[in-house]
Amino acid sequence: MAAGGPAAMNDGDDKGGLRAALGGLTTRGRSFLAAGIAAAVCAYVLGQGDLLRVGLLLAALPLVCVAVLFRTRYRVAGTRRLSPSRVPAGTEARVHLRMENVSRLPTGLLMLQDRVPYVLGPRPRFVLDRVEAGGRREVSYRVRSDLRGRHPLGPLQLQLSDPFGMCELTRSFSAYDTLVVIPRTQPLPPVRLAGEASGYGEGRQRALALAGEDDLIPRGYRHGDDLRRVHWRSTARYGELMVRREEQPQRARCTVLLDTRRIAYQGTGPDSAFEWAVSGAASALVHMLERGFAVRLLTDDGSSVPGEGAGGFAGSTHESADSAGLMMDTLAVVDHSDGGGLSRAYDVLRGGNQGLLVAFFGDLDEEQAAVAARMRQRSGGAVAFVLDSDAWVQGESHGAALAGAEERLRLLRESGWTAVLVQPGADLAELWQLAGQQSTVTQSALSGGATGGTTGFTGGWS
Repeated sequence: MAAGGPAAMNDGDDKGGLRAALGGLTTRGRSFLAAGIAAAVCAYVLGQGDLLRVGLLLAALPLVCVAVLFRTRYRVAGTRRLSPSRVPAGTEARVHLRMENVSRLPTGLLMLQDRVPYVLGPRPRFVLDRVEAGGRREVSYRVRSDLRGRHPLGPLQLQLSDPFGMCELTRSFSAYDTLVVIPRTQPLPPVRLAGEASGYGEGRQRALALAGEDDLIPRGYRHGDDLRRVHWRSTARYGELMVRREEQPQRARCTVLLDTRRIAYQGTGPDSAFEWAVSGAASALVHMLERGFAVRLLTDDGSSVPGEGAGGFAGSTHESADSAGLMMDTLAVVDHSDGGGLSRAYDVLRGGNQGLLVAFFGDLDEEQAAVAARMRQRSGGAVAFVLDSDAWVQGESHGAALAGAEERLRLLRESGWTAVLVQPGADLAELWQLAGQQSTVTQSALSGGATGGTTGFTGGWS
């Protein structure tokens, strides 16, 4: 939940002076003022005393209302709370507003209005009756967006009017909040992909091979350590309290690569190929994190999230939630890049030891398909979802476009990728299942043709 800090409003503050207060005259107030001035002028010309008194009364009424509102002094505090502050596209969030009169005087009739972007729906307005001194009022409204992004809410506005409707004064709070609309995610089946590591299991074996079952690598006692972990032999040797160091198993790694090149996609909107790729990358990230992998998000321009710690991957379980939130926030605002190639992403991957690589590609020409093929040599396993952008615009693949896409897939498969063509409206869960089946076939073929040893990562999750 996100909360906007309390913001105080003083309707008696002279922010715009009397001129600003006169600018708050409503159409009714201006009409009364104009009628009163006209009546006073006519009375002066015609010499009618009674008409002059009526004109002065008509002109004085809106001016008195302005003066009363302008001199009214009370303080109102407002708070906004989002529940939740991060939602998937197409999901509703509720905004809670609380108004509190912190002055000693009761308020008049108030109109409460919150500023929201048009993509979240109409601007909400609420009418609050008299709020007693120290009293509070709570209202709420719902917002929903089919477009991902970061959408500001606020500032909150209060509109004060007199009982006759002659004048309206508006005051704005300074606090605002941000609603983050992340891409839609889809649950994926727990299939086994070629090149996966078995998560904690292999790391556990490697840790034990280095440290042994007894783990005789002690460290100094720290406040909060469990006394059952005290290593008494080391304590006697070093003369201070020592505890057994717990070796953490090495987590299997996964890199999710998202191709954001502008030239690789056609069309816009929630149903475009680019939005499908973004949603697919988000689903893969969540799925792999749930399976215990250390995951990172990589784009074609070489940007990596998270960028620090654990070699750029989402490290320990404690950090996974924060890292997942950071990656989803990045996908909420990711846009097309102006780059024309995948070389920067390849430079990031060329160091090796990247674990499983899951890529979402747009249109690939021969040059970029060759760059993508070389990425497979730097990872333990690679799965590619290739979107035929022309098919997404036209509704189906035709002739040369389909033949070109199949040629790119063949090049990727020959280099060791598990490559799947994504057609318009395809279901990611079904494609993920298909990729698992193709990976099994590919892994069997590689195992049958191997003459000795293994390469990359092996295994899968259960």
